[in-house]
Amino acid sequence: MKSLMNYFSHQLSSMTALLEHIVRLESPTTNKAALDRLGTFLAEEVRNLGAEVTLERQAGAGDHVVARWGRGDGQVLILCHMDTVWDIGALPLRYEDDRLYGPGAYDMKGGITIAIGALRGLRELGLWPPVPITLLFTSDEERGSRTSRALIEAEARRSRLVLCLEPALSNGALKTRRKGTGLFRVTAYGRAAHAGADHEKGVNAIEELAHHVLALQRLTDYTVGTTVSVGRIEGGTRSNVVPDKAWMWVDVRVANGAESERLTRAIRSLKPVLPGARLEVHGGMSRQPMERTPLMAQTFAWAQSVAAGLGITLLEGATGGGSDANFTAALGIPTLDGLGVVGDGAHAVHEHAVLSSLPQRAALLAALISAAPNLNLAP
Repeated sequence: MKSLMNYFSHQLSSMTALLEHIVRLESPTTNKAALDRLGTFLAEEVRNLGAEVTLERQAGAGDHVVARWGRGDGQVLILCHMDTVWDIGALPLRYEDDRLYGPGAYDMKGGITIAIGALRGLRELGLWPPVPITLLFTSDEERGSRTSRALIEAEARRSRLVLCLEPALSNGALKTRRKGTGLFRVTAYGRAAHAGADHEKGVNAIEELAHHVLALQRLTDYTVGTTVSVGRIEGGTRSNVVPDKAWMWVDVRVANGAESERLTRAIRSLKPVLPGARLEVHGGMSRQPMERTPLMAQTFAWAQSVAAGLGITLLEGATGGGSDANFTAALGIPTLDGLGVVGDGAHAVHEHAVLSSLPQRAALLAALISAAPNLNLAP
């Protein structure tokens, strides 16, 4: 363990250079060409570490990069996503003291840097474990992992351990609880009419929707960690026409499965308020909550013991956002999340990675991978 800490204490410069390079390879979640450029670069990086690399081709998204060292059940699965929420040119890269600011520096190109650095360290130090390792670079986590979820779940089912390189909490803590996330579209249909001459003949779809905006917002319950947010509304054509159609997007966050069922049931059972109006509901929960189950507690305790061997006191915490770890934890696979870089500002203009955290986080990840063959958790 001391050899890992000593090795990575000399890797800050090279890891910073890699992080800067991949941040400059901007990769918005909706830009396939940009994502594929980054994927091509990362594929070559892991080939140089001895990986067998395949691409999961996508028509409407970036290709997913699958890197394997060996095959078979009982693998260690490492999850990274390449996509960011930033359009190209929207957020300039800059350094300030110990921080690198830029698109995806924190979420989650810092994690990609740590994953590559950890694997390189294991290879150079001769600490590569005698189990298969699979590293996924997916392209669509920021829009719900629509094309990558099946791939992630298939790989997780063959895994003894899943390590997700989403950023750490601000104090370096891992994430042992995540909220489940859902997105619903509620559409109201009314009847168009002239807003002056035939107002009484119309059925106002926006008015219908307004009733449900208030009802849905009232489903929020902070005491159990449930939030409902109507985040976007559209409707109507012209101000002098009674609108015959309006729709809204509803974001749902829940901390447990019971709340997921309650909210889904409540939203899907909405009924029209105005005579002549009609409602349609589409969407649902895209990620179930990652709860702190007994298995999660055991997995974190194991990680704490590995970290202690490095002289690291590992903490845990919760977050309201979802990640691909929600999928794997829901399958009952030992999962650790938040192993990425320390920093702040996910999806915000102050997004940054704390550079001095890179070596220690890489050492921690390398130690977890190296110790994975000894992981033996009670069901």
